[in-house]
Amino acid sequence: MDAIAIISIFVLAVFVGFEVVSKVSSTLHTPLMSGANAIHGVILVGAIMVCSHSSTTLELVLSVIAIVLATINMIGGFVVTDRMLEMFKGKKGANK
Repeated sequence: MDAIAIISIFVLAVFVGFEVVSKVSSTLHTPLMSGANAIHGVILVGAIMVCSHSSTTLELVLSVIAIVLATINMIGGFVVTDRMLEMFKGKKGANK
């Protein structure tokens, strides 16, 4: 029963995530990226908690993969947000 519930939650999260992201206009992308970075941090903490409670080798391997992917996603989000914010800064010599 637990596996069915976990798979159901995962499938619903995929559908909800896709619907939410596909409805966002491009002008709202930068503010939402900073919010998404915070959400990725929460996901990373959740993956670490799941890893600490894993009891089988498969659970441990899957949770370590989740930690690695969440870390890559979070760091990538910060890099993309930083690069987008750099585009809005003025040139140093242009404001003289």
